[in-house]
Amino acid sequence: YYFPCQRWLAVEEDDGQIVRELVPVDEAFVKKDSENDGQSLATLGLEQKAKSTTYIVKVKTGDKKNAGTDANVFIILYGSKDDTGIISLKASKSNKNKFERGKVDEFTVESVDIGDLKKIKIGHDNKGSSTGWFLEWVEIDAPSLGRCLKFPSGRWLDKSEDDGAIERIIFPAELQTKEYIPFVPYEITVYTSDIFGAGTDADVFIVLYGSDGICTQQKSLCLNKREQRMYFERNSVNQFIVELEDVGDIIEKIRIGHKGGGLNSGWHLDRVAIRRLLPNGK
Repeated sequence: YYFPCQRWLAVEEDDGQIVRELVPVDEAFVKKDSENDGQSLATLGLEQKAKSTTYIVKVKTGDKKNAGTDANVFIILYGSKDDTGIISLKASKSNKNKFERGKVDEFTVESVDIGDLKKIKIGHDNKGSSTGWFLEWVEIDAPSLGRCLKFPSGRWLDKSEDDGAIERIIFPAELQTKEYIPFVPYEITVYTSDIFGAGTDADVFIVLYGSDGICTQQKSLCLNKREQRMYFERNSVNQFIVELEDVGDIIEKIRIGHKGGGLNSGWHLDRVAIRRLLPNGK
């Protein structure tokens, strides 16, 4: 069995996860790719990403005295087919200091298909100077499934409060479930020109437009400032798998740009290639 990854397991890189689930690929695929230098192994890593379901996990800490925690928080998602195993919530997208009183922290979690999300387990390891935690709620959005579920808690995870539990199983509030048209993964390849000063460290975004006025949300291609510094260098080719609204079989135009700022924001873009990834991998 061959399990390509080609991605970071690091809090400060990529989506911040330090554990990944990988699915096997055909041996011939690996051998064929090992003969080609450059892009091939990275492409295998992106194939893995396209096969995964991305969950956006939002965690609300209650607005009570001593509600925040310094402990290490984990979550497990349980689906109708499987579960994700323990996922450490280490890299908050919204706050430098996570799980502070009254704040909402956002995390990106990836998993192979676990089916319909049925329940979660969330808790902490009780380590640190201030461990007790008042969890208000958890919201889990799965764009590729077109579902956003709310898991209400409103309880302490604290050995000296409530029932003393530091982990809980929570079920979704059915009436608060939102359903929408599922997103699809697009493979976006960006070519930066080979001229002096062509590269940029700015936050590059894209919007896709289909027929009948359908368009996607504006989406940043980099997940953090480190990636902005790594990608879009002079004469580079950067490939991304991005989950976006399905604009249909025809892309009439795209809008691509950046948000300026920083020392090296000017960018000379050569071209962009886009492929909609359907379930059969076409």
